[in-house]
Amino acid sequence: MKVLNVGIASFLPGLEASGTEYVALDWRPPAHGDPALAWKAAQLLADPRVDAANAEAFRRLTSSRPVLTGADLARSCISALDHERTGQRLLLHAGPPLEWSRASGPVRGALAGAALWEGWAATAADAEVLFESGAVALAPCHHHGAVGPMAGVISPSMPLWIVEDPATDRRAFCNFNEGLGKVLRFGAYGPDVLERLAWMRDGLFPAVKAALAALGPVELRPLMARALQMGDELHNRNAAATALFSRVLAQGLVKANLAASTLSAVLEYLSANDHVFLNLSMAASKLAADAAGDVPRSTLCTAMARNGTDFGIRLSGLPGRWFTAPAPVLDGLFFAGYGRADAARDLGDSAITETVGLGGMSLAAAPAIVRFAGGGAAAAMEGTLGMYALCHGEHPGFCIPGLDFRGAPTGIDARKVVDLNRAPIINTGIAHRLAGIGQIGAGITAAPLACFEQGLAALADAWPLAEP
Repeated sequence: MKVLNVGIASFLPGLEASGTEYVALDWRPPAHGDPALAWKAAQLLADPRVDAANAEAFRRLTSSRPVLTGADLARSCISALDHERTGQRLLLHAGPPLEWSRASGPVRGALAGAALWEGWAATAADAEVLFESGAVALAPCHHHGAVGPMAGVISPSMPLWIVEDPATDRRAFCNFNEGLGKVLRFGAYGPDVLERLAWMRDGLFPAVKAALAALGPVELRPLMARALQMGDELHNRNAAATALFSRVLAQGLVKANLAASTLSAVLEYLSANDHVFLNLSMAASKLAADAAGDVPRSTLCTAMARNGTDFGIRLSGLPGRWFTAPAPVLDGLFFAGYGRADAARDLGDSAITETVGLGGMSLAAAPAIVRFAGGGAAAAMEGTLGMYALCHGEHPGFCIPGLDFRGAPTGIDARKVVDLNRAPIINTGIAHRLAGIGQIGAGITAAPLACFEQGLAALADAWPLAEP
């Protein structure tokens, strides 16, 4: 007897014990067995109009050519943050829309820290009163062409990277990376955190701006492609990308004729923080995803973002809409003294990297990342290989050496996610669930399937469907 086992793993030990030859197929009923949703997925999968729309969205996404053109303060880049002009104090945050009453601990901490740093409040308690009263409004970074890591808070006085695509005149923004541990983006807001932010604005930012002015535009895609072949996945691991970028930026820093003390401090920042390039990777990914963000009938995902409360996705065929589910609870590698019970739910806009095929989608390029989940190189390969089935195609510019330079799996297709009951993999940091503490670890998680199920149902209802 030869056995084909279709998704029933409990039968396998008996087959092995009896020496029976078998092939095991990892299969689960589409849409968790929901016949109505499974039928909608089948109709969308069989519709050539959806295939054509996805091909166009994929072309736009992979054709993006991000160029770093400069840096400026947030209020100069994003007009809604200029409260002197608008009359409304506003802070941006990661993830889908969120009210203060539902904000997680690290997001509350980061928002309070931003209010303190901007001089809107004298104490964290004063800041809380501002948010509860509505005196400070909140909005997602994604709604203003920006992305923010972890808590994702962007305030008017923060310096931002400016990344553009000359072919489309699109722009995307991301703030500067503070480093790891006790930092604002992980919800910490002590005096040392605020002092660090002040140096980034008053010392780092002017130096970087002068260096970029001396250099001229910096093409980011070649740096990203090369870093992917040097062991990065451009989300949780950016050591190679930061080194490559630092080498380029150093030329501009020298040309800018900075004071020796300023030059030394900036070079120390670049050498001590492997995640400097993460924020550039995020802005470049945002630019690419937005380029694919409005193609009628397309089922490709154009954003995945979390705020410690909700996990949200956006789909190309339904621009502007969020489909949300509770953000997952994280497990991974924790700093000494912390564990899963201390962890906040997943948060951050940095999953925009996975949205365009990087990060967890390209685990095979950076197997060291899998150690956060207790795995090894084989698990990294398996993780990426499993993602190809969810995607429209392979990125022509981002190749993975360990897979014989196969292109990264790109263009997450909600139809395939629902049909296979398989979620995109995401690499992430872990913040403490309470405000004021900061980072406590890092790990690997997955997007909630419920977001894609909601989105697929909405797409099916929005467009007349073809019969399979």
